[in-house]
Amino acid sequence: MSEKNTKKTKSTSPMDVGLLQQLVKLMEANDLNTVDLRDGDKRVILKRGPLAAATAFVSQAFPSPSAPAAPAPPGPAADSQVNLTPIKSPMVGTFYAKPNPESKPYVNIGSVVDEETDVCIIEAMKTFNTIKAECRGKIVKILVSDGQAVDVGKPLFLVEPQ
Repeated sequence: MSEKNTKKTKSTSPMDVGLLQQLVKLMEANDLNTVDLRDGDKRVILKRGPLAAATAFVSQAFPSPSAPAAPAPPGPAADSQVNLTPIKSPMVGTFYAKPNPESKPYVNIGSVVDEETDVCIIEAMKTFNTIKAECRGKIVKILVSDGQAVDVGKPLFLVEPQ
């Protein structure tokens, strides 16, 4: 295959990493939150932004008429989450809690982790990347479900430092 054909294939396929990086930059520059690309039977959906957080904010900002809005007083649960360390996704991809469907999850609530503990897999473009905790402590909350799409920086777990 000639160099010209190689460059053309790489630049026109939605699976090209360089093209995906350019699209992410364009999404950021133009405040887009979803791009759906198709090339034959190949498909890439890029999503960014705190869509779920915005929905939660809207529902709190505009309570239903039947339920009066009453701010919740800060309690021990709110205070305890301030000191928690998030384990964040280092990449865009699909979150998997276990190495394969027949296995147990890497971690559960209550699992003690250290910097080298495998906590999940993020699949990106058919590559399965094992994610390490990179902190010490106890898992107190799992924030995503198995098979859920995640963005760079999305918190996956909350860890109580030990």
